[in-house]
Amino acid sequence: MALARVASDRSQTELGPSRLSDVALLFLRLGATAFGGPAVHIALMEDEVVRRRRWLSPERFLDMMGAANLIPGPSSSELAIFIGYEKAGLLGLLVAGVCFVLPAALITLALAWVYVQFGSLPSIAGLLYGIKPVVIAIVLQALFGLAPKAINKSRFRGTLGVLACIVAAAGVNALIILIGAGLVSVISHMVLTRDGNPRCKALLAFGPVAMTKGAALPLAFGLGPLFLTFLKMGSVVFGSGYVLLAFLRADLVERLHWMTEAQLIDAIAVGQITPGPVFTTATFIGYLLAGTPGAIVATLAIFLPGFVLVAAIRPLVARVRRFRSAATFLDGVNVASMSLMAVVTMQLGRAALTDWITVFLAAVSAVLLVRFKVSSSWLVAGGALVGVVTHGIR
Repeated sequence: MALARVASDRSQTELGPSRLSDVALLFLRLGATAFGGPAVHIALMEDEVVRRRRWLSPERFLDMMGAANLIPGPSSSELAIFIGYEKAGLLGLLVAGVCFVLPAALITLALAWVYVQFGSLPSIAGLLYGIKPVVIAIVLQALFGLAPKAINKSRFRGTLGVLACIVAAAGVNALIILIGAGLVSVISHMVLTRDGNPRCKALLAFGPVAMTKGAALPLAFGLGPLFLTFLKMGSVVFGSGYVLLAFLRADLVERLHWMTEAQLIDAIAVGQITPGPVFTTATFIGYLLAGTPGAIVATLAIFLPGFVLVAAIRPLVARVRRFRSAATFLDGVNVASMSLMAVVTMQLGRAALTDWITVFLAAVSAVLLVRFKVSSSWLVAGGALVGVVTHGIR
């Protein structure tokens, strides 16, 4: 069966178009039109590369999607990078990733310029006033959709999630929470099953230690520290782009004091207006802190680990799946990711839900998302309209 799958994938690759321009045009279009978050991005990619173009078999596509979810970074962007690599090698990897990210980054850069130039105007203030509560509803909807899958009816994972919520609310560093939950999950699995590969366990123990060294050290602002800060985030954020919000708040607002919580809310809101990955919020923040050079540095830094990890892990995907300890570690990380999302949503909600209008907007948006499956992009547009109508003319 494995040989048949390889042969099928090889024949599809040889029969289908292989030029870099095909990859570039496809992902430029998806990057410019793919509103709605990672789930929508993945569905659009599946329709294009499996059903319409037949670049990949369904089985191969599922393998890549699973691998993208096993590594840190924006899963839909990394899936695009995987597809580009599969279709056209290392050049395809670069072209697919850049073309998928670039449209959203450019749109976010333009909105960041507008925000800096006109952010104090009533019309822009009203726009963000209406979008912010919708953002809270979108994050909540993502949380309620992902959390049950992360817990997977496990009492242990449920308890681990509650403990992660408690320590996150107490102000413990988000990276420490993620790593700690992963290690606790591995240790519990080893104790209960007396199973595990020693080399894999040693790797899991060493990796977190290497990543956490220096994580809490304050940095004076500059393009170098800005690059390192966003490079760290791109290297360690698991689960969903929304988990990035917890890292942004912990590092940029609380530890480094580079921006205020109100500015972070605005950055998140602007990120929701654009298509493509949520990680382009980094573009907005970089511009806010250091103009166009800051936007370029932050964007490159946060997406760079995804390119490197995809190039490194693609030959190893089949082997990684055989390590039970690695899968268990990521189970714990995913549960902690949901806990961080829950805590940061409560913290951001206090800043966004300021009166009955914003509460009403958040509640209606949640109902429309969950009950009627309304696209998040339409809800963001509706929230912006309500904000302009209620606060835009003053």
